[in-house]
Amino acid sequence: MGQVTFSDAVYLAMGIGALGAAVLPRLVFRRPLSMPMVFLAAGMLIAVVPVGVPVVEPGRHRLWVEHAAELCVIVSLMGAGLALNRPVGLRSWMSPWRLLGISMPLTIAAMAAVTALLLQWPLAPALLLAAVLSPTDPVLAAEVRVGEPTDAEDDEDEVRFSLTAEAGLNDGLAFPFVLAALALAAAPGGGTAAGWIGQWFLVEVLARTAVGVAVGLVAGRLLGLLFFRARPSALRLSEHMEGFVALGATFLAYGAAELLHGYGFLAVFVTACTIRAAERSHGYHQVLHEFTEQIERLLTAFLLFLLGGFLVAYGLPSLTWRGALVGLLLVLVVRPAAGWVSLLGVGSGRRERLVTAVFGIRGIGSVFYLAYALGHGEHFGAHAEQLWAVVAFTVLLSVLLHGATATPVIRRLDRLRRSSPTPP
Repeated sequence: MGQVTFSDAVYLAMGIGALGAAVLPRLVFRRPLSMPMVFLAAGMLIAVVPVGVPVVEPGRHRLWVEHAAELCVIVSLMGAGLALNRPVGLRSWMSPWRLLGISMPLTIAAMAAVTALLLQWPLAPALLLAAVLSPTDPVLAAEVRVGEPTDAEDDEDEVRFSLTAEAGLNDGLAFPFVLAALALAAAPGGGTAAGWIGQWFLVEVLARTAVGVAVGLVAGRLLGLLFFRARPSALRLSEHMEGFVALGATFLAYGAAELLHGYGFLAVFVTACTIRAAERSHGYHQVLHEFTEQIERLLTAFLLFLLGGFLVAYGLPSLTWRGALVGLLLVLVVRPAAGWVSLLGVGSGRRERLVTAVFGIRGIGSVFYLAYALGHGEHFGAHAEQLWAVVAFTVLLSVLLHGATATPVIRRLDRLRRSSPTPP
């Protein structure tokens, strides 16, 4: 027999991880545990045990960390958009609109102030950390997001619907604030001059958002016609029930939007929602959703395993108590308060508002945004180590806290909803 190589161990680990990604969701179902918790803990354990497995350091491996997280997020966004049963509308989507337009800016402003005060950072890196941690995550939110596509438009409770739609929208709309931090750092005088604000608002907020939405609408409309109404049966892909087509739709929308300088994350989610609207009750949506969910699970397991190793080897040793306090304040105070304020006056009851406000899960999207920003901004080098430490700790905190509480909280909310149909 030949000598055992490191690649052999990698194949073994990949096989165990893939099987775990398939089995764990069923094992932890209805338990105060989640698949992300298990894989994160496994990565931390492997980093502690002296088995010679290398640990990823984002500073040195930034490019592929960025693209791996990017891929995971866009696949998750396609699955989230396909799963939503409720048609897009101003009134029917009032909760996610408010979470996006009120809660997210409040969170960014509060976290930038907290970071500047606690860590004594300049405004640019403080804003970057706030923007990176601002979006809720569609990747790690399995316990509190909608399930598979169904025929009924009202087959979604307000909590799951709001968190799923919010995650789909704000993972794209956090980008303008990340770019604002980059512009602020590059501005003359360290950002004291305000000349960049007008161009940032017109280009990064308005123009690129409009391009992302437009690409999503056009791509979704064309793909919907192709899937469900193409005259040649060979092109009417819904009749062949092939799930990998979801990846084609995802990459098409994302690539087109990015080439046109729009927000690809937003384009992917809008594309998914538009495809769903093309033939809302068709069973093909479930096939597409199941395929994206399987790919998402594999990518999530891989990234969380690596994140666990990074936390043990680099993240937690570099973390200061002030950095840990920033993460704690975000998860326990800032997001719940901002979410609660944004949902005042919405038709859901107090319990639903509280759960929606509290379960603003942070995850893989934050990893992508930070890797992207550090690769495109040379002014954050002095803060890179602490930025990674705070972001990784916040994701760890969110995975543990939300992963342990999501299942019992949501189950109790479902029981209370069934016994008390009228919101309290």
